[in-house]
Amino acid sequence: MEAQKGKTIVLPTKWKKLVSAALAAAIIGFNASMPAIAELNKYEAETRGEFGIGSAAQFGSADLRKAVHVNENFRRANFTSADMRESDFSGSTFNGAYLEKAVAYKANFTGADLSDTLMDRMVLNEANLTNAVLVRSVLTRSDLGGAVIEGADFSDAVIDLPQKQALCKYASGTNPITGVSTRTSLGCGSSRRNAYGTPSSPLLSAPPQKLLDRDGFCDQATGLCDAK
Repeated sequence: MEAQKGKTIVLPTKWKKLVSAALAAAIIGFNASMPAIAELNKYEAETRGEFGIGSAAQFGSADLRKAVHVNENFRRANFTSADMRESDFSGSTFNGAYLEKAVAYKANFTGADLSDTLMDRMVLNEANLTNAVLVRSVLTRSDLGGAVIEGADFSDAVIDLPQKQALCKYASGTNPITGVSTRTSLGCGSSRRNAYGTPSSPLLSAPPQKLLDRDGFCDQATGLCDAK
């Protein structure tokens, strides 16, 4: 039906009923889906990310000095260049997080899950890593001077050789989660492969060539190895 200028279009009664029914169905369907959407959003907010995969929260260059975040979820979060000095992250999960160039002097990571994290060039002087899990973490060019590592698990972590040797001088304890001893995870007093890292980091953690001639022997007290 074509409308004339200045006149209002009048729909037949049949069309009015069909349009009204369609609008009513759309409104009912939308309202019915609202509780489900709300529940999903609430669940994602509580788990810090879609279905608990990760938060991707951004803390890059953030001032987190003396902050307290105990038993929180920071999976895949970004802490690049963050100032975390003297903060408390005990029991928190950092699986897959980015912490490169972060400063965590005297920070508390007791019992934290730091597995699969990128911790390159991180400052961890006197940090508390008691019973922390650092499996497969990347700690190249990071400073762990004076860090408390009792019960920490460094299995398959990428650590510079001089740093690994320094940690082996006082490494002790067994991780309560993985059951792996700290000395074993660092390769202290073990075979050449364990003592000097994994094949994925040959340039960062390989021993001098002279130590590759024969089986390596490591000093239990210092963690230093030599061929005999």
